[in-house]
Amino acid sequence: MASTQEVVFDLNLIENSALEDGLAGWAPVGSCTALSVHEEEPAKVPTETINDVGEDYRPSGRYILASGRADEADGLRQAIKGALKPRVTYRVAGWISLGGGAAEGAGHAVRVNLRVDDECVVEGGAVCAEAGKWAEIKGAFRLKRSPCAAAVYVQGAPAGVDVKVMDLQVFATDRKARFRKLRRKTDKVRKRDVVLNFGSAASGISGASVRVMQMDSSFPFGACINPSVIQNPAFVDFFTKHFDWAVFENELKWYHTEAQQGQLNYADSDALLDFCDRYGKPVRGHCIFWAVENTVQQWVKNLDNDQLTSAVQGRLQSLLTRYAGRFPQYDVNNEMLHGSYYRGRLGDDIDAFMFREAARLDPGATLFVNDYNVECGNDPNATPEKYIEQIAALQQKGAPVGGIGLQGHVTNPVGEVICDALDKLSAATDLPVWLTELDVCESDVDLRADDLEVVLREAYAHPAVEGVVFWGFMQGHMWRQDACLVNSDGTVNDAGERFVDLRREWTSHARGHIDSAGHFKFRGYHGTYVVQLATATGKVHKTFSVEKGDTPLVLDMNL
Repeated sequence: MASTQEVVFDLNLIENSALEDGLAGWAPVGSCTALSVHEEEPAKVPTETINDVGEDYRPSGRYILASGRADEADGLRQAIKGALKPRVTYRVAGWISLGGGAAEGAGHAVRVNLRVDDECVVEGGAVCAEAGKWAEIKGAFRLKRSPCAAAVYVQGAPAGVDVKVMDLQVFATDRKARFRKLRRKTDKVRKRDVVLNFGSAASGISGASVRVMQMDSSFPFGACINPSVIQNPAFVDFFTKHFDWAVFENELKWYHTEAQQGQLNYADSDALLDFCDRYGKPVRGHCIFWAVENTVQQWVKNLDNDQLTSAVQGRLQSLLTRYAGRFPQYDVNNEMLHGSYYRGRLGDDIDAFMFREAARLDPGATLFVNDYNVECGNDPNATPEKYIEQIAALQQKGAPVGGIGLQGHVTNPVGEVICDALDKLSAATDLPVWLTELDVCESDVDLRADDLEVVLREAYAHPAVEGVVFWGFMQGHMWRQDACLVNSDGTVNDAGERFVDLRREWTSHARGHIDSAGHFKFRGYHGTYVVQLATATGKVHKTFSVEKGDTPLVLDMNL
């Protein structure tokens, strides 16, 4: 991991965070802004938090009220006196609410930023705050160099709206400690005790040598492909060795298959499907529609509403009848938290209609919602709570939502924030989650490897997550260039090596001998195995599967 020498973890760098000393250390931002300290009613103090900076931390209930704000940039600030280290991930935590001037039920973005050396502004987190509710900040930042001076700012919400801040904290996060917890969690979630019972033949083979090898995992990893990359031998080599699934980068999107009205082009998607068939890779269907307006073809925008309704039905009919049974999963209407083109044109039911009609045309496919930033904690438009509301609204209209896609376009990830999002989505929906477009962006490849490990360990350790798909992995063939695992010359960089090492860590092999009871016991990751038994007369092989389960799996070998 990247060096974190001389870093004190979990030490809050904000002085007087809980306001025991009144406003000491705090200053207003804006010539009209006034700060005051208040105590929240006990019943309104938040009781749940992902913040583990203190062993028994609970919100204090004391908050600063920033009133008289004349501009969105007005708010409050505090200089950070402790030294900020480069290459260290700092978490930003605390609670935000709105006071006077905020309309009931209206949410406004409030942002926490770091101003470094009075010139550089570093984003530290954002929440969608409302009056009468406390929203938890789940931000993070990392610096490339040690600053001479730094200050944290809380700003946002329209002029005239009072902002409340409770227990603001900035602290270095200890990833190694988090990984230790995740290894224990992974052992419970992804592994199972196995007893291979060699039965009545035990008397003749007691003490015989046994070797167990895992052939594949029940937890798939995948990557996106396109017609260009499958012509690259280095790409194909890494893809076929280290990935189990595929997704097409653009070739199944409507703007690709019907760039001009009535001129259907499935040649690229057919060729990519043939490639995946040759290598035995299932493919996610991405995507039937895309809700963001700037991704919609101009000819579609030119249609009147009746024509658009017909075109939507035509797209569904064309795609899902052509490829019925070929795509185990579909992203139905991509990024509905960030776009509403079809809903804005055709009404509130159109999104659910897309799901219902897709299920009718291809009933075997699992239908996903898919969006970005939900797992990051930095986008007020894409919180887990808003995603849950969207899913519930679709289901109420009869949409058979079968899975949740978290895209995973990540920068400087924080494991606790990712886990919190997964916990909330799982508890509220009981739906499987996939990371569908993972790329971890960081120019420093050592830090990129660390960041990637954060995301992968959180995903693999969480019982709701059933797969991870990368949005590319090779330099020069990715949407975000500072996220590659493989360099353009085919060499595997540190981030790629970290990925390979994790896959190796999450693979089980065992050796030993049959005991006097005719048993061979081991604990292994879920997946498919082959057991090799060496006896005086030769070697015998048999395959078996280890599925999820809380009790030991006893398998009769019957060799």
